Amino acid sequence: MYVRAVIALVIAIVGLVWPSGPVHAEGKALASVAALLITQGDQAVAAYDPTNGIDTSDLFSDLYFDVFEGQGLEVAIGLRDGARKGDLESRFSVIISLAAGGAAFGDVQAAWKDLRQGLAEEENFYTANREDDGGWWPSFVQAFLILLREGVEALLVVGALITYVKRIGTKSQLNGLYTGIILALVASGFTAWAVRMSVLGLNGRSLEAVEGITMLVAAGVLFYVGHWLFSKREAERWQGYIKDKVDKAVISGSGFALSSAAFLAVYREGAETVLFYQALLSDRPDGLQAIAAGFVAAAFALAVIFVAIRVLGLRLPLKLFFTATAGLLSLLAFIFIGKGIVELQVIRWITATPLTGIPQIGWLGVFPTMESILAQATFLALIIWGVIVPATRKARV
Repeated sequence: MYVRAVIALVIAIVGLVWPSGPVHAEGKALASVAALLITQGDQAVAAYDPTNGIDTSDLFSDLYFDVFEGQGLEVAIGLRDGARKGDLESRFSVIISLAAGGAAFGDVQAAWKDLRQGLAEEENFYTANREDDGGWWPSFVQAFLILLREGVEALLVVGALITYVKRIGTKSQLNGLYTGIILALVASGFTAWAVRMSVLGLNGRSLEAVEGITMLVAAGVLFYVGHWLFSKREAERWQGYIKDKVDKAVISGSGFALSSAAFLAVYREGAETVLFYQALLSDRPDGLQAIAAGFVAAAFALAVIFVAIRVLGLRLPLKLFFTATAGLLSLLAFIFIGKGIVELQVIRWITATPLTGIPQIGWLGVFPTMESILAQATFLALIIWGVIVPATRKARV
């Protein structure tokens, strides 16, 4: 089963990553793109009128999708540093939302100052690195980091779920997990191709919506699976429970939830990963060997991490294993909620109210907006409720 799954995954990845069309012009002067954003942003803020803020919001939305994203700066930053990309995306979402809500001029100006500083830093960076021709090692390192960075979160989910299924010995659920992973890769590739080729009406805004919704749905599924695992940690006769199928309905239901969690975790990272590799291959057509080597090295590193998860998971005591797995899935759900909210804020599906005094921690999905913090706080409250209430009931008994 493992050999068939690995072969299928390799075939899917090779087919999906290869560029399906132009990504962005080779050798684009990214510093000039950042400079253009600054110039047009200055003009938009100078003309801002709180009584008609939606016009300014539309201007910044167009700057994000048509210039920042459309002219390749977002992808270039994402190739270099995923957290930095999320940081600038969050700053765009704040000013877009403030302007749409007719916020005071000073608030919009402050939000623009924050975003402008980030864009100026990018302009300076690409000005200083304009002559980078993408040699073998830079291409290798970027290819390695793309897959490693984007794959770790998905791997943690998939590794924990596969270890869990192997632990309880339900082969059909294991097959379902592999099926979910392969389907997610195919769906990721199709989504990336559809966005790049502008088919089915998909564009950058569509991809943001798909990513945001996928993250939030994934968070919900991970919460369900994590809560279910945590609730079973105290089962005194767990092995008998599984063998006798005392609660067959729950087991069957969890099978779909587990497969869905694997699908969403991989799909949530997959489309963006494919786009990154398409961009890297497009910009560095002579670096195929270095990019392939980086991809293989990252895949090997992920395999090592996966085996470590499997070995540690199989050796942990049952109660500790279930608790640790539930905690890991809950942490990833917390991250997905924060990142998903930001994606939907950029397209104005959710407002973005800035909060002062809240640090931005991109890797943890913490962004200083009231909406994302409130959503994550609500999630934490549900986690605490799910831990305290059962413990209280047990103590009363």
